[in-house]
Amino acid sequence: MLPVGSPSGAEVVRYRLRVRGQVQGVGFRPFAYRLATELGLGGWVRNDGRGVDMEVQGSAPDLERLMRDLRLKAPPLARVEGIEVREMAPRPACPNFLIEKSRTGMVRTGVSPDAAVCAACLEELFDPADRRYRYPFINCTHCGPRYTIIGALPYDRPNTAMAGFGLCLLCRREYEETLDRRFHAEPIACPACGPQLTLHDGEGRALAVPDVISAASAVIGAGQILAVKGLGGFHLVCDARQPASVARLRAAKNRNEKPFAIMAANEASISPWVRCDAGDRALLESVARPIVLLPKEPGGDDPFPGVAPDLAWLGVMLPYTPLHYLLFHEAAGRPSGTAWLRQPQDLVLVCTSGNPGGEPLVTDNDEAFRRLHGLADAYVVHDRDILVHCDDSVVRPERGAPVFIRRARGYAPAPIRLPAEGPSVLALGGAFKNTICLTRGDEAFVSQHLGDLGNAAACAAFEETVEHLLEVLGIRPERVAYDLHPEFHSSRFALAFANAHSLPAVAVQHHHAHVAAVMAEHGLRGPCLGLALDGVGLGTDGRPWGGELLQVEDGGFIRVGHLRPLALPGGDRSAREPWRMAASALHALGRGGEIARRFPGDGAEVVTRMLERGINAPSTSSAGRLFDAAAGLLGVKDRASFEGQAAILLESLALRRGRVAPLAGGYLLEEGGILDLLPLLNHLADLGDPALGAALFHATLAQGLVEWAAQACARTGIGRVALGGGCFVNVILRTAVRKGLEEAGVEVFEARRLPPNDGGLSLGQASVTQATVL
Repeated sequence: MLPVGSPSGAEVVRYRLRVRGQVQGVGFRPFAYRLATELGLGGWVRNDGRGVDMEVQGSAPDLERLMRDLRLKAPPLARVEGIEVREMAPRPACPNFLIEKSRTGMVRTGVSPDAAVCAACLEELFDPADRRYRYPFINCTHCGPRYTIIGALPYDRPNTAMAGFGLCLLCRREYEETLDRRFHAEPIACPACGPQLTLHDGEGRALAVPDVISAASAVIGAGQILAVKGLGGFHLVCDARQPASVARLRAAKNRNEKPFAIMAANEASISPWVRCDAGDRALLESVARPIVLLPKEPGGDDPFPGVAPDLAWLGVMLPYTPLHYLLFHEAAGRPSGTAWLRQPQDLVLVCTSGNPGGEPLVTDNDEAFRRLHGLADAYVVHDRDILVHCDDSVVRPERGAPVFIRRARGYAPAPIRLPAEGPSVLALGGAFKNTICLTRGDEAFVSQHLGDLGNAAACAAFEETVEHLLEVLGIRPERVAYDLHPEFHSSRFALAFANAHSLPAVAVQHHHAHVAAVMAEHGLRGPCLGLALDGVGLGTDGRPWGGELLQVEDGGFIRVGHLRPLALPGGDRSAREPWRMAASALHALGRGGEIARRFPGDGAEVVTRMLERGINAPSTSSAGRLFDAAAGLLGVKDRASFEGQAAILLESLALRRGRVAPLAGGYLLEEGGILDLLPLLNHLADLGDPALGAALFHATLAQGLVEWAAQACARTGIGRVALGGGCFVNVILRTAVRKGLEEAGVEVFEARRLPPNDGGLSLGQASVTQATVL
C-alpha cells in the first residue's frame, strides 16, 4: 500500500525540515499544516527551542512545492531565514498531517516583536454582534503583543503574561481549531476570560464607572492628563488641540521644549498639516506602527500649539492597540463597522512615554500610581502584566524605508544577520540611547532602546533587560564587549559580569563601534573607511573624539583623520550650553575679545579666561560640538533644554531655507588628515541671517566631508565608506554626503536596521569582539 499523499507511481520521499527565523507566535504551524494538507502530504509540525521542526512525506515535486511556499507565502508576521533539509527513509504508512505539541530544549529561535492590531480584529472590535465587540484585548495569530509578554521560549501560553488567564470554552475551541485564525494565538482572550480594564483617579484609587473607555474619553475631553497602560509600558496622553493641556503635560514632565509626538486615528486626520507620501503612509500603517517624523506643511503648528515648536517636522503615529482605537471610536460616537477609520477624525492626542524625565518607562500598575503621581489626573490600567518594557520606535522615512532614531516596539529584538559566525558575545552599548546586543552564531539580537543610563532606575532597568534577554534567548555568552570609557555604567557592569562568569572582556572604541555596526548590518568584511560623526566618545588617546575618519579592518581600526579640535570650556557643560562652543570658535579665530559682548553675563568672562589659560577646556574633534558652535554664533540657541536641541533647530532652519551653495573657501584640508571648518564658522559669526547661516553650514560641512573622505579613498585604494554616528540622523547631512560620495564613485553604506546614533553601538561592539583574536 502506498503512503498517504502519494499519487500512484510517484516516488515517495520523506524530509526532516528545520525552519529558522521569526516563525513562532506568528501562525506558522497552522500555515504549514494547511499547505501540507492541500498537497496531500503526511507528517507533522511542531515548535521547539530552535524554531519550527517538521517531518513531511509525499512525492518529491510536492515536497519541493511545500518548501517553496513555506518561504514565499509565509504569514504576515513571519520571516523565514532558512530551511534546513535532511532526507529520511520513507515510512511504510504515513498518517495525515498533524500539529504536535511544542518541545522545549536549547533555544535557537528568535522572539517576535509586538504587532499592531490587524484589520480582521478591527472588524470584530467594531461589530456590535461580535462577542469581542469593544474588547480592548482582542488579538489573533497575526497581531497583538509578543515580545513584551514573553517570559521564556518556546512561545506558548504558559511562558507568557497570559499564563494566569484560563480560557473559556469558546476561546479554547478557537485556540485548538487548526484552521481558526486564533489557533495557538497565545494572548487569545475575550470579555469572559481575559484581562479587564479599570479606571483610577490621580491618587490611584479605583473608580466604579459603568464604562472605562467612556470615562477615560471624558478625562481627555476635559483637558486632563490620562495615563494609559499600553503594550510595552504606560503613555501619558492629552488632547493635542488644547494648549493648556499640552503646557500642563510639559510642566509635569519637566520637558520645556523637547517635542511631543501625536497619535491620530489615520493619515487623513493629519494630512492638512504634514506632508505624507505613499512611502511615509506605508511606514505609518505598518504592523510596527512607529512614530514617523513627517515634514510640516505651512501652518502645521496651528492646530497643535506647543507640541513640536520651532521644528520642521512633526512626530506622528497611528493607533496600534485595540485600547487606542477604542478611545478614537468613543470620540467618533461609537460608529458600527470600520468605514469611520478611513475618514478624518477630530481627536488628536499627544502621546508620550509614561515616565518621569530621564527614568525608564513605567510598566506596573502600582509603580504607575507611585512614579506618575502628580503627572496624571487619572489612570487606565489592566491586569495583564508587561514583562518587558518597550518604548515606541521613532523613524525618519527615506526612500520608502525607515531611518531609525529609536528602535524599540515593533522591531526589537528581530535578529540581524552577521557576515560570519563567531563566538557568542554580550555587548553592553554606551551611556546614552543604550541598547544591548547578544550574538548567536551569525545572528545578532539587539534589544529595544533602553535610554540614557543616568540614574539608578535606568541602570536597574538596563540590568533587568540583560537578564531577560539571556534567559529568553537561552544564550551563554563566551565574550563580553563594552565601550572604552571606563566610567559608563554599562562598562562597569560589563567588567563585573565578565569577572563573575570568567569571560574575556573587550573594550571597543566608541567610533570604531559606530562604523563596525554599519558594516555588520550590511555584511561587510575587510577594509572599509568610516565617517563617524557624533557628540562625544572617548578616543584611544584619552581625548573626547566625535568627528572621525577611520580605516576599519576586521577587529581593528586606524584613525586616518579627524575634525580640527575645538576647546570645551567647562568640559561637558559645553554640550548643554552652545554659546560656550561659539565662544570657543571665536577664541580659535583670534576673536576672543568679542565673547563678552556677544554673550553678556557672568559666565562669559570666566569662559574667556578658561580659553585663554587652557584651564578646564579640553579639546575635542566632536562634530556635535561643531553644530553647537554654529548654532551659538547664529543666535539659534544659547542654552539647550534637551540633548541635541541646537543641532535639531539648526537643521529645521536649513530645511525651511532650502538649498544653498557651499561657502567658497569654507573649509581647509590640512596635513595629518584634518578637516578644518574654522573659515565657515568665521563667516557665520558675521552673518545676520540665521536661516541662511544654517543652510550654509550644512552645505559647506557636507562638501568638506565628501572631499575629505573621497581623498582618503583615493589614497588608500578603498572604495567604500560607512556613515555612522548620531549626526547622520540629520537628513540634510546624510543625503548630501551620500550623494556627493556616490557621484565621486564611492560605495556608501548607512545604518538602516539600527539607528546611526548610540542605539547601534552594541551591534558594532559585538561585531568587533567576535572578530578579535584573544
